Amino acid sequence: MIDITGIGEDFGRWDELLALILSSFAYMDGVIDPLSSAHRLTPASLARKARDEIAFAAIEDGRLVGCIFMKPEPRCLYLGKLAIAPTHQGKGIGRRLLEIAENTARENGLPALRLETRIELAGNHATFVKWGFTKTAENSHPGFARVTSIEMQKRIT
Repeated sequence: MIDITGIGEDFGRWDELLALILSSFAYMDGVIDPLSSAHRLTPASLARKARDEIAFAAIEDGRLVGCIFMKPEPRCLYLGKLAIAPTHQGKGIGRRLLEIAENTARENGLPALRLETRIELAGNHATFVKWGFTKTAENSHPGFARVTSIEMQKRIT
């Protein structure tokens, strides 16, 4: 059984959370340019992120298998670092975390979810479309003349 629990600055399992995120994002290495911001994370920066944002972890038999970080913005709830352990992908954990994000948006009076995904990750785009997101913008990372990411939003009803 997978439990989903809120995490705060006192979570204490930052090394394990960092390992989860890095293993979940590892398939992007050599595919996306620039590298994922996950490579700049540290246990300390994750603790700060949990203090400054809203975070949840998916736990199975005491092992971290998923996470999501959310940040309220003026017109939406930004979703970041949605990560599912490679061994647990395709088992509905991402959808459960997305449901929590939708409820969090409603609780904060926000009408939409927003996320960014890299232009090269067509499989992610398709998954997010299946989950009800639509493309709303194309963006470029600093120093890049080409589009490097797309923004997607999902209206909350």
